[in-house]
Amino acid sequence: MREVRVVWTLLVASLVATTVTYARLPASQLYDVSGSGLRGGLSRAVVELNFPDALIAIAVLGVLAPRLPRPWRLVAGVAAVLCAVAVVPGVVKQSNLDAKWINLVPALGVGLAFALTFRARPLPSPRRARGDRVRIALAAVLVLLAAPWIAADLGFYLDGVPLLGWLFQTGKLAHFHNPLHHAVHHGVHHGLQGLMFVLAALLLSRLPNRISLYLALVVAYGAANMANDAWLEQVAERGWSSHSLPSVLGFSANWLWLAVLVSTPFIWALWFSPDGPRRHKARALPA
Repeated sequence: MREVRVVWTLLVASLVATTVTYARLPASQLYDVSGSGLRGGLSRAVVELNFPDALIAIAVLGVLAPRLPRPWRLVAGVAAVLCAVAVVPGVVKQSNLDAKWINLVPALGVGLAFALTFRARPLPSPRRARGDRVRIALAAVLVLLAAPWIAADLGFYLDGVPLLGWLFQTGKLAHFHNPLHHAVHHGVHHGLQGLMFVLAALLLSRLPNRISLYLALVVAYGAANMANDAWLEQVAERGWSSHSLPSVLGFSANWLWLAVLVSTPFIWALWFSPDGPRRHKARALPA
């Protein structure tokens, strides 16, 4: 399954970049971590396996499960439960991103999901799927928006980079209800994690699956995280707005979470639903 392989490739590439960046840079240049060196890099990578990787692995398992031999479907269920531990409050804390022992549980679930990829029966990727042009256009726009976070995950600023250095502020000192700091800190950003959510869901939605509603939720949730991070760093911290967007990293009652929940069924019905809008159109035609 080409799409599944691409999803795992994206996750592995992100883990490698995170490990190297957090290993080579001091903790003072990163966000809410205390360790440095190889130990610090591996610690942050374990937390990354919890969020966003564990939630993406659940989507992968949902696509793979029908293609697994029956005895292995139970293993897939166990892996999904282990991954779901990542959403338990306190397992991943934005204020402390050092790895804890509990973080090994979702990490193990991700490892099982990766191993099960090699047990699934082959599923040919469709040459064309409904909405592919929208997928490509949306992915291109979001990857461009994520350029500052991609550079940050590699441990660099975009200052001096032609066009991107003009379009985005990264190394510039800024403040927004916080002490003076670089506009885009080095290391992982939840905006980049949001991009991973969206790209994974766009890829997996091309394959036959029974979790299309979950994939729609992943797209909406990932896009909301990107919007929150981009607005803070590129709008509020430029002084263009005195307000930030509410966070959706944790479950809370705010309008951005409402937007995620409201947009999810629309994304599903108009795009990710197995029948899609063609079913509704057919029902509208006279007999």
